[in-house]
Amino acid sequence: MTAAVTMPHMAQALAVYQSVDRDGLGTAQPSIQDGSNDFGALLSQAIDGAISTGEQAESQSMQAIAGGGDITSVVTAVSRAQLALQTSVAIRDRVLQAYQDIIKMSI
Repeated sequence: MTAAVTMPHMAQALAVYQSVDRDGLGTAQPSIQDGSNDFGALLSQAIDGAISTGEQAESQSMQAIAGGGDITSVVTAVSRAQLALQTSVAIRDRVLQAYQDIIKMSI
C-alpha cells in the first residue's frame, strides 16, 4: 500500500536533502549556469545529479565488496543515493498529480 505524497513530506525531504548538502555529505545544489530561470534545465541538472549520486554509491559499494574502501563512506554514499531517489520520486509524484489536476479542469 502506497501513501500519497503530501506537501509536508516533500518539504521534509527537501529540508533533509539540503541539510545533507550543507554538511558536505552531498553533491552541490543544482544551479543553472547561464542565470536564466529555465525549469527544464534545472530539472535536467537535478536528474543528472541524482544519477551521478547513484553511480558514486554503486562505485563505492563495488570497492567495498572488492575489499577496499571505507564502510562509513559506503553507507553515506548509499544513503545519499537513497535520499536523491526518494526526492526524485516525490517530485515526480507531485508533477503527475498537478498534470492530472490540470487535465480534470473544465474549459
